Amino acid sequence: MLSNQIPVKISVVVPLYNEEENIDVLFRRLLAVLEALNTSYEVVCVNDGSRDNTLKNLVEYHQRYPQIKVVNLSRNFGKDIAMSAGIDYSQGMAVIPIDADLQAPPELIAEMIEKWQQGYDVVYASRRVRIGESWLKRFTAEGFYQVINKLSRVPIPPNTGDLRLIDRRVVESIKKMPERQRFMKGIFAWVGYKQTSILFDREPRYQGQTKWNYWKLWNFAIDGITSFSFLPLKVWTYVGFIIAFK
Repeated sequence: MLSNQIPVKISVVVPLYNEEENIDVLFRRLLAVLEALNTSYEVVCVNDGSRDNTLKNLVEYHQRYPQIKVVNLSRNFGKDIAMSAGIDYSQGMAVIPIDADLQAPPELIAEMIEKWQQGYDVVYASRRVRIGESWLKRFTAEGFYQVINKLSRVPIPPNTGDLRLIDRRVVESIKKMPERQRFMKGIFAWVGYKQTSILFDREPRYQGQTKWNYWKLWNFAIDGITSFSFLPLKVWTYVGFIIAFK
């Protein structure tokens, strides 16, 4: 018996944590972009333990638009795990993670799909400028990429956010990776395949407050270094030699 269900071509994955102020404008812009593509799509929204009305609003949108799917995590696990859960749930031939704060415009999706149709497996968006960020935030971000690329097993493209397009075969490779620490920037770089970039000017957050303080950014950097560099292995090797020769 043949199924009448139309295969999903484009999946957009949106992790959300306390984003009730951004949901309406996010869907207005995102759905306009996806409808203009004239192809089948889904929007996988992952509620990462929000404490505001994010989940309630998502459920209401799902009832109005069946293409919007809602994954509700039991607590706040962090954006990378929420993104990973959404990618696992997605069914599209191309999967596009994007933040809910609209700092990376959904309108870039059409350009990414053009690159994908040209044969690229991964298309990531690189920030040309970071509008509205303090000098300290820009300084620490640049420092993070410099440090991790000196220590990392694979280079991680600098000034890249979470907005990117990944082909289904890349998704399947990522799903097979056993890493419990889901440092997604590192995973996207490590998995390989044919990759390219597009440039954009990063806008300030549309509404609400950033969920990233400097302590969380520090822990994020440590996770990246410990997950995707040889530094921890080298350190413990030296410790082992010291203990052995005592």
